[in-house]
Amino acid sequence: MQNPYYQREIAADAIQKRMGQYRISTKSGRHKLLLPLSYGLSSTVLLRILNSHLEHQRHKYSGPGYDLYILVIEPSSISPSNQPTEQIFDLIQERFPSHFYTRLPFHSIFEHDSDVQEAMSKFAGPGFADNPSLSHKERLDAFRASIPTATSKTDVDYALMNRLIVACAKKFGCTGILWGDSDSRLAAKTLASVAKGRGSSVTWQVSDGMSPFGIEFNFPLRDLFSTEVQQYAKLYPELHDIIIPDEPPSEDVLTKNLSIDELMMRYVLTQGEKYPGVMANVTRTASKLQSLSASNVPSCTFCGAKMGGSSNDSASTGILGNTNSLQFCYGCTRSRPDVG
Repeated sequence: MQNPYYQREIAADAIQKRMGQYRISTKSGRHKLLLPLSYGLSSTVLLRILNSHLEHQRHKYSGPGYDLYILVIEPSSISPSNQPTEQIFDLIQERFPSHFYTRLPFHSIFEHDSDVQEAMSKFAGPGFADNPSLSHKERLDAFRASIPTATSKTDVDYALMNRLIVACAKKFGCTGILWGDSDSRLAAKTLASVAKGRGSSVTWQVSDGMSPFGIEFNFPLRDLFSTEVQQYAKLYPELHDIIIPDEPPSEDVLTKNLSIDELMMRYVLTQGEKYPGVMANVTRTASKLQSLSASNVPSCTFCGAKMGGSSNDSASTGILGNTNSLQFCYGCTRSRPDVG
C-alpha cells in the first residue's frame, strides 16, 4: 500500500498540471472560473487543492492566474431529506476566504434562466400547467412531481441543475466551470448517459473543452479514482466537518426503484475496486469521441445538448404539434411524461 502522503502529492500534482493553462496572461488577464460545490467529497477536495494552487501561484508568479467563484445550490432545496447547510457555508468561507461565494436555492432557476419556464412547460406536456401565481419553489416542485420515474427524475434534475450553474457562470462573467467529478464518477456518468440515450452529449459531460453553452467544462479530478480522493480528504481534518458524506447504498432498495445513474454509480464503485484500469478506460474512450460543434446543428430546448440529426433526434422534434420552435433530444424525450 502506497504512503498516503505520497498519494496526496500525486493528487495535487495531477490537478495542478490540469490547471496549468490558467496562469495569468497579459493578453487575457485573470481568468474567472466557477466551482459548483455540493459539500460532497470530490468538490470539497477540489476546492482545497485549488486553494493551495492559487496560494502557490501568488508566491511563484506575479499573482494568481484565476479568480474562483464558488456556487452552492442549497442541498435542502433539492431534497427535503437534506439538512440546511448555513453553518457549513459559513465555515467554508472562513477556512477558504480568498474566493467569491454564492449560495442559491434550486428554485432560483426561474430568476437566473429566462427561458426555463417555457422549456419546462413544453417538456412536461399538456398534462402539466405552470401557475405563475405560485412561488418559485411551488412551481418547481409541481414540475418535478410531474416526472414519473426515478431515472427520469434524476435526468431532469441534472439538466435543470446544469442550466442553473451555467446561467450563474455567465452572470459572473466566468469563462469556465470546474466540475468536481473523479474518474469513478465520470465512468458512471458515461455509462448512464449511453443507457439513457444521451450518447451524443457524453463528450462535453466527461471531457475537458468547450461545452454547447459557450463555456469551457473542465474536470481537474478526472485522473483520480474516488478511493484516492477519499485518501486525500483523510489527511486534512479541516475538511471533515465540511464534507457531507454520501448515504451508503441500501441493500433493501429494489433495483427497479433506482435510477440508471444510481445503478451505474454502484456498479463502478464495486467493480472499480477490482478492475480500476477498465473503469479508467471507459472515460478515456469517451474523451476521444468528437462532439457536434457545428453552428447549424440545433440544440435541445431542455438540456442544451447538440442534436445529431439521427432518426431518434429527428423524431423528437415538434412532437406536440404546436411546439415547432422547441426541439427535444432523444434523451430528453425519453424522460418526458406521457404526452399521448
